[in-house]
Amino acid sequence: MNRLTFLIALGGLLILLPSACSSRMPNQIPGTERAQGSEHPHHGGHAESASSPHAHENDDATASHSFADVERWEAIFDAPGRDQWQRPDEIMAAAGLVPGMRVADLGAGTGYLMPHLSRAVGAAGSVLVVEPEPALVTHLRDRAERSSLPNVTPVLASFSDPRLPRAALDRIIMLDTYHHISNRRSYMADLKGALRPGGRVVVVDWRKRDLPVGPPAPHKLPSTQVIAEMDAAGYELVASRESLPYHYLLVFDPKP
Repeated sequence: MNRLTFLIALGGLLILLPSACSSRMPNQIPGTERAQGSEHPHHGGHAESASSPHAHENDDATASHSFADVERWEAIFDAPGRDQWQRPDEIMAAAGLVPGMRVADLGAGTGYLMPHLSRAVGAAGSVLVVEPEPALVTHLRDRAERSSLPNVTPVLASFSDPRLPRAALDRIIMLDTYHHISNRRSYMADLKGALRPGGRVVVVDWRKRDLPVGPPAPHKLPSTQVIAEMDAAGYELVASRESLPYHYLLVFDPKP
């Protein structure tokens, strides 16, 4: 993703939360690979720029992405048929979402999960959809308004700060996002500050094998590596689900 100087010129639901927040945005946390299709010779989730790769912790790497062409990514990320293999209702259930919760979708992309999260937490709850790409945040705002989702608030993040409020979230959802994060252990350790007591982090990411959708296998992380890194960052695995066709789902609590 091109590094941009982020300017806030958005109204409506768009907010910029205080910069003195709990954690840092990864150096690369694009709108994620929530997609199917054939946009890239390697995979159908998102296009990659081979000229600007970004190294990740533990020597795995990905590339920078540009998500300024929202219409293109909306067609990919929200492609018909995605629900059949993404199974968002299973994700909501496994995350333990109930009315009244406050949840953040970290790396929300074009808002694929947004209506599902909104319904799950209900009118008494709230959803922060977090993106560092201004064009995507504008799209998220407009989509929330078009869909009459008043409990959804888009957040324009920076690459160094997700701009999450401290000790305020019941759940942080990371769909196809974890494997993009640089310095994952320190980043996830910092992210704990955004959770209120009883809060959890839910990681949903690609299985490390060749699949009909998503990135190539070398760009993926095995679930065992995610669990080990989260343990080192101060989390314990409390639940897992292997029923999704292309993803594993892991639920973590901060260690006492």
